[in-house]
Amino acid sequence: MTKKKLGELLILFLCGGTAYILIEYLFRGHSHPSMFLLGGVVFVEIGGLNEFCRCNMSLLLQGLIGSFIITVSELAVGLLLNVWLKLNVWDYSHMPLNFLGQICLPFSIAWIFVAIAAVLFDDFLRHLMFGEDYPHYKLFLSHCD
Repeated sequence: MTKKKLGELLILFLCGGTAYILIEYLFRGHSHPSMFLLGGVVFVEIGGLNEFCRCNMSLLLQGLIGSFIITVSELAVGLLLNVWLKLNVWDYSHMPLNFLGQICLPFSIAWIFVAIAAVLFDDFLRHLMFGEDYPHYKLFLSHCD
């Protein structure tokens, strides 16, 4: 990986982490520093879906895959921070269909929309900051070259 590409990923990581912290403050009124790291990592992963895949994925498919990425990451980080280290960063125990209070179906569904927003934000940043072409989106249909 080139220094330029690594720098671009760092910028995207910082933007994603900042955006996630802002979303938490907007909806929860508080956040935790670990959420900056988690937000940055999942933003880079979700933003990279079309970068590293030969298929032009629909926004819906990217949202579904992104929701899976966020949910699995949230489970792993939640088990570490909340269960093992007992930091109580979040607790979904009161939510329906939760697993150990770390993930739940309602938030996994919400993550679909957050992931779609992340795809759009990532593409906007890549276009604005790195001069990449702005993609053409399809909501439902994916195609491979």
